[in-house]
Amino acid sequence: MSEQNDTLEEINSEVEEVTKDEKSNSDKTQKSPIKLITSVVILISIVFFVWYISSERHTPYTDQARIKGLITPVSPRVSGYVTDINIHLHKKVKAGDTLFQLDLKPFEIAVKKAEANIDNTTQSIAASTSSVKSAAGKLGVAKAQLDRAERNWARVQRVMQENSGALSEADVDQSETALLQATEQVASSEANLERAKQSLGDSGPDNPKIRAAIQDLENARLNLEFATVIAPTDGVIESFDIDLGYYAAAGQPLTTLISNSDIWIQADMKENNLSLMRIGNKVKISFDIAPGKVFEGSIRSMGYGVATDQTNKGGLPSISNKTTWLRDPQRFPVIIAFEPDSELKNFYRLGGQADVVVYTGNHSFLNAIATFRIKLNAWLSYVR
Repeated sequence: MSEQNDTLEEINSEVEEVTKDEKSNSDKTQKSPIKLITSVVILISIVFFVWYISSERHTPYTDQARIKGLITPVSPRVSGYVTDINIHLHKKVKAGDTLFQLDLKPFEIAVKKAEANIDNTTQSIAASTSSVKSAAGKLGVAKAQLDRAERNWARVQRVMQENSGALSEADVDQSETALLQATEQVASSEANLERAKQSLGDSGPDNPKIRAAIQDLENARLNLEFATVIAPTDGVIESFDIDLGYYAAAGQPLTTLISNSDIWIQADMKENNLSLMRIGNKVKISFDIAPGKVFEGSIRSMGYGVATDQTNKGGLPSISNKTTWLRDPQRFPVIIAFEPDSELKNFYRLGGQADVVVYTGNHSFLNAIATFRIKLNAWLSYVR
């Protein structure tokens, strides 16, 4: 009997050992997925880190980008009360359109007074001044036309410098022709005026009173024309909040005109993004104002400096202490241009936010990821 008990105990002992071994193997089997998951996470982290380092240089991305454009404050060149308003907020206008009309009566009176002053002055020296009045008036009109043509030509040159494709050759030629014609007209008017002065004789044109009266008449005619405030360029009216009867002071803006002749994107890129970027690189952009759409452009220029020190000249230096482990990256502006017929003009809003990715070369894998990223951002604009 005792032998049977001993045998049973041995069997139970062996069974317990086998059970313990099975539990131990089971525990090891249960722990093994953790190691696998850890390895996968580490591998993914390494791949992500390598991708991030490479993409920052080969396909740099930023969400610090905004739509930019030309802004022109519209100011009258003379003072007066507003008697007519031909615009409203956000109205689209063309160059030369009448925006405001100031009260013409004071300027018409000034012209008549200047004309009368010429008559009185010339009568006092017994000289005929009819030809002088006519020539002076024509010269005033010619100078006003020349002034307008010069301002228009300056705007055309500025736009062409910033974007050579913003205007057609026909528009440039038309502006240049208008300037040349206005210049010739002024020269012709000055020659006619000089002949009119000489016809008065030695005592007429050399008389200081006559010269002063002629200048007064020219100035009065110019002021009469300046009482009509016109649009200097094509664009959209913004910041408009005046009504009839408002006293407009010379040089003080009445409204702001946002030009649509040139549109660009300013993308603020980090320093380490710039190493491989070149002018002409292809760019893709998504805008919050156009969800789901991706636009194309190219790098027009890259900034060479930003303000870092606000200290006044002669003042003590201002030093900011770094409080983080890694310093914040410095950003530089990168200007992105569009084709003149780009669909972006339909969504143009000055100051609108954008996401930008730059393609610095033919990097198939990185370019594909960058394209997916910018398209994803475009669709996420629906829920931002």
